[in-house]
Formats: sequence, structure tokens, C-alpha cells
Amino acid sequence: MDIYTTSILISIVIYALIGNYAGRKVKHLEDYFVAGRQAPTLLIVGTLVASVLSTNAFLGETGFSYATQGGAFILWPSIWVTGYVWGALYFGRYLRRSRALTVAEFFGWRFDSKPVQAAAGVTIVLGLGGYLLAVTQGAAIILSQLTPLSYIQGLFVAWVSYTLFTLYSGSRGVVITDTLMFLLFTVMSFVAFYYIVEFHGGWLSSLNQLVQLEAKPDLMSWHGVVGPGTEWPTALDYAIWSVVTGIAWAFVTAVSPWQSSRYLMAKSEHVVIRSACIAAIVIATSSVALYAAATVVNLSKIDIFPEEQTMIWAAMNMMPPLMGALLLAGVTAAAFSSATTFLSLVGFSVSQDIFPHRQRDDQSMLRFSRAMMLLVGAVTLVISLFLPPSVFWLVYYVGTIFASSWGAVGFMSVWSDKITARAAYWGIISGFVGNVIPRLLDTLGWIDLPSYLNPIVIGGVISLVAVLSLSHLGNVTDVQRARRMKLHEVPEEDRDNAQARKTQWSAIGVALSGIFMTAMLLRFYVLPYQRATDTLREGGGLDWWTVEALLAMTWAGLFVPWGIMAYKMIGHSYSSKRPR
Repeated sequence: MDIYTTSILISIVIYALIGNYAGRKVKHLEDYFVAGRQAPTLLIVGTLVASVLSTNAFLGETGFSYATQGGAFILWPSIWVTGYVWGALYFGRYLRRSRALTVAEFFGWRFDSKPVQAAAGVTIVLGLGGYLLAVTQGAAIILSQLTPLSYIQGLFVAWVSYTLFTLYSGSRGVVITDTLMFLLFTVMSFVAFYYIVEFHGGWLSSLNQLVQLEAKPDLMSWHGVVGPGTEWPTALDYAIWSVVTGIAWAFVTAVSPWQSSRYLMAKSEHVVIRSACIAAIVIATSSVALYAAATVVNLSKIDIFPEEQTMIWAAMNMMPPLMGALLLAGVTAAAFSSATTFLSLVGFSVSQDIFPHRQRDDQSMLRFSRAMMLLVGAVTLVISLFLPPSVFWLVYYVGTIFASSWGAVGFMSVWSDKITARAAYWGIISGFVGNVIPRLLDTLGWIDLPSYLNPIVIGGVISLVAVLSLSHLGNVTDVQRARRMKLHEVPEEDRDNAQARKTQWSAIGVALSGIFMTAMLLRFYVLPYQRATDTLREGGGLDWWTVEALLAMTWAGLFVPWGIMAYKMIGHSYSSKRPR
């Protein structure tokens, strides 16, 4: 048994032991669904990061960076990660105040409507069911590459491992393992970057060689490789796609069930805001390191296929065996942690939102929830056996469904006293259908949508129009109005000047990280890129008006204002002197 297989087996054993420990702590429904609402900042950061940096980041996105979009993926993450900050400020902390067990239950409570809850629940099952499928296939790919198991055998091993774990431990186990896995694969992302770039003489040497790579011209430009034979005919098409996708994923991080539901477990609203700010910083920096490392792999092997195996190949061929084994254990950890998150959320939604159990006894409801989770897992396994794996595009398609179907309804549920239950119901459904149908037709080749008519935009606009128009045709009830007002009552236990000051430091961290990332990108990416492409200004100065330079500055341009906004809102909301 080699070191790679051994590391994965050890991680699975540790995973099982933690699940057994956490499962024995589950006594009540809140323990199972929301970890008893006692999770501290570290655990919430861990589960936020682990649930978004799944196999899509380590396999799909790194494969895309390696194949065609090296420079582009390094520059563009600034847009979507800010969704954590404004999502927590304008939605996440209010979600926690509702004391709901699921996000769909929050919508049902807010609009005093079981149909709204069921509609949200159905989108969770379909959307996160697709995401669960992607991470299950990603885990099977990893196992088939690193162990004697075939892909089919890897599917069964992965499925059994995460299903049994999640059935027993629920959210309490998920949040603990997510955090341990987050620590492992975050650290290993930077370790991988160090070893891979050092393999080719350091970052500046690697960048210069990548710019001169004849087989992949423009690999390190702001738009990557575009044109015939790629997904994007022109650089403008790629720019439109990146902006739309960035905004969509910002909404995903803000309101999607697998991100915002983490806040339901938080110990306080201060934990919600701190966790969101820290998660934005960690994800932004680790993503850039990971994408850069994957792109440099081109200098060792330019024809890895499928591209999703890029980091697996690098770990086994460009890193010391122990470090490579730890990286692969981290990649495996990312797959399993995400799978447990998605399975738990889909199972919770089936049992709590779509087919709520009528018995009031906690133990009876726990058994029913576990049975529904097992059913969901079984369906996922069957589909995985027949659907060809495509990790990046599957995640991209299903993840952005929530931007279209939940974006308008989510924020208006907190901030609008005009939205009605009927408008919320049809806003969720129309946004979902408005995204999925055009996407399906485009994928089948029946229509050819231009970049500016991305299905994400189509679904989002349809949802917003439905919400606004139907709200004018109905009336908000007294119950709905009272519940929205209740969401704006700050809990007394969170009115604490000392805690508010600590929370404000996380907002300061967001602003400083934006300045830091801009400075680092200008110094270590834009300047050497312009030098390698001979596009410096006369006298050797930096040309500030290239797209690469402007995109590097968007990090500070986005992070600093949101950091300042968060700082002010924290002080205003949680000061003990604030009028009650």
C-alpha cells in the first residue's frame, strides 16, 4: 500500500471516528439539524469554506486554470467572495434570528405559507441534489486515481462513507469534520503552491515561462485562451461570462442554502458576521494560490487529460511524497465534507420542508429525517452510476440556480414590506424554471444564447419581475408584516460593545486583505506579466490602464468599501447604547 492510499484511508478512519463521537451527542432535533445553535466562529468558518471549496475547486476549477484560464482565474475571484460580507449583513444574521431549522422553513415562517416553504424545499432537493452528485463523482475520481479501486467501486466507497456518517451525526458531525478538513486543505493549498512553483525556479520564473508557452497562447492574460474551439468566442464574451458568474456566485454565497444555513448553527450574530468576513478572506487567498499552482503544472506536463486530474498528477509527480499525500488527503477531505453538507441539507429539506413529519416526538422525527436522508443518498448513487462525470460544469449549472430563484425573494423577505406570499412562491419557481429551461436548451444545442443572455440573468430577471408584479396584485397580511418587523429586533444578548469591537476587527481585516491582494497582484503578477509581454510603459513603468492592472485593483475597490460598510453597520447595530 503506497503513501497516497494510506493517507486517504487514515483520513476516512478519522472521519468515521468523529462521526461516531458527534452522533452520540445528538439528543434533540436542533442538535441534528443546526448543531444545537452553539457553533463558534472557527466551526462556522470551517463549514462555510469546506462546503464551497469542494471537488469543484480542487478538480474542476484547477483543471480549468490549467487548461485555458490561468491568468483569468487568478484575477477574477474578487467579485464573488464579497457576497459573504454583504450576504451576512443583509440576510444571514436575520436568518439566524428566525430560529428556523432550515432556510426553506425560514421562508415558510416569514411568509406564513407552507407552499412557499415547500417550493424552496423542492429547489434545495433539485439544486443541491445536483451538487451532491458532482462531489460524489469527484470523490470517486479521486479514489479511482489513488487506490486500486475502479471508478464504480470508488462511487460505492465514497457513498457509503459519507452517507453513514451523515445519517448518524447530522449537522453536529458535519460542522466538526468540515472544520478539520478546511484546516487541512487550506494549509495544503499554500504548501502545494510553494512546492509546485519551486519545482520550476520560483513564481517569477514560472510566470515568465507560462507567458512564453506557445501551446497555450494568452494562458496568463486576463481572459485566458479564447476563440474557436473554446467556450468563449472572444475576450468580451469571457468578460461578460466572468462578471455574470461572479455576481451570481456572490448571491449564491449570500443566500444559497448550503452557505446561509451555516449561520443557523452560529452561537451569536457576532459569530455570523465574523465568520463571513474571515471566510471571504480565506477563500479569496487560498483560491488564488490553488489556481496559480495548477496553472504552473503546464510547465511539467501540458497534456493532462481529463484536466480535472491536474492537482492529483501534481501531487504525485511534483511534490515530496509526504506533502503530496497530505494534499491528496485534503482533496479527498474536501469531497467528503461537501458531500456530507449537501446530503444533510437535502435530507433535512425532504423531511422538514416537503414531507414534514406530523409527530411531535423528537426521536420519531429524527428517525424519519434519517430515513429520508438514506433515500436521497440512494437516488444520488443510482444517478451517479449512469451520468458521466463533469465536475466543473455540473457545479456551475446547479450552483447558480439559487442566484436566480432565491436572490430576489431572499433579500426582499428581510427588506421589503410589500412582497406577498404568492409573489415569493412564484418568484422562487419562476426563477428556477427561468434558469434551468434556457440552460437545458442551450446545452442540447437547440438554442445559442449570447453571453449577455446567460440563463442566470434570464432566471433572475424573471423571478424579480414575478415578485414585483404579483406583490402589486396582493396584500401583505398582518402576520407577515409582524414577522418581518420581528426580524429587525436585535437580540439583547448581542448588544455588547466589547463583542461589537471584536467583530469590527473582522471588517477591518476584509478591507486590509483587499489592499494586500491588490498590492500582491500588481507586484507579482501584473508587473512581471507586462515585463514578459513587453507592454510596460516607456522607462519601465507599470501601465495602469491594462485590463490586468485594472482587475488587480478591483480587489481593493470591492473589499475596502464593504469592509468599511461592515464596520459601520456592526457599530450601529450592536452598540449597547443603541435605542431599543
